[in-house]
Order: sequence, then C-alpha cells, then structure tokens
Amino acid sequence: MSGNTVTLHRVIKATPERLYRAFLDADALAKWCPPHGFTGKVHSMDARVGGGYKMSFTNFNTGQSHSFGGTYLELKPNELIRYNDQFDDPNLPGQMLVTIKLKPVLCGTELTIEQSGIPEAIPLEFCYAGWQESLQLLALLTEPEIPDQA
Repeated sequence: MSGNTVTLHRVIKATPERLYRAFLDADALAKWCPPHGFTGKVHSMDARVGGGYKMSFTNFNTGQSHSFGGTYLELKPNELIRYNDQFDDPNLPGQMLVTIKLKPVLCGTELTIEQSGIPEAIPLEFCYAGWQESLQLLALLTEPEIPDQA
C-alpha cells in the first residue's frame, strides 16, 4: 500500500442514518459518488462485513470507463464504514483503504473520510477534487426533508 492519503471533513445537514444509507444503497451511491463529468454504475453490492461491491465511473465526454471494487471490512450502523478498494486497471495497482466516520452534531452529521493507499499514478489533488464534488452531491441527496405523499 502506498503512503498516498487524502482526508476530508464535512458537516452535512442530514442524519447519520441517512448518510450511512447513502453509502450502502446501490442506487444512492450511483447518484452521488461519481464526480462531476462522470456517470456511475453499481454492478454489485453486498453491504455486509465480508461482502463487497463493484462499481464503474464513465467519463461522459469520452465514454471511457474505469471500474473498481472492494470488500466491506467493518460496518457500525450510522457510525462507521471501512472497506478496501482497488481499481481493475493494472496501471493503477495496489489496494486502498477507505474509512468513513459519522458523528451526530447539533446541525446534522460530522463526516470524516480517509482514503489511503491511493495509487502513485493518481495525483492527490485529483482525489481531493473528486471527493469534494462527490460530497456536494451527497449533501444534495441527503439534506432535503421531503415528506411522504400519502
């Protein structure tokens, strides 16, 4: 595992339950996780410790895709998600580790994400920029209070 690590911190005006679900629901993940300019597809998801997921991002302009997946290592409902992650592309070797911490605060949820072991070929500023765009989309998905229509 390389030493390349990014750490992100946000407060999102949504409950920990809603954010936790957004990370483990395939349809939600496909909606918020791809950074701007990409579409996303979840090919499989087994959201339990020892289960895994497979996903791909497609560049909307070029049509080129890259796929990746991993295994869930630790899941504490509404508190913690930890999984490993790796690209299918042999030019992006190694295994990453992603840790997501959720902490309730007065105005929502404090979200901390650490992604370590990022392949050397990926500039860290690209990771930061991509995560920042994804987290904007996560907030747009999870913050609205939309009442059920009976």
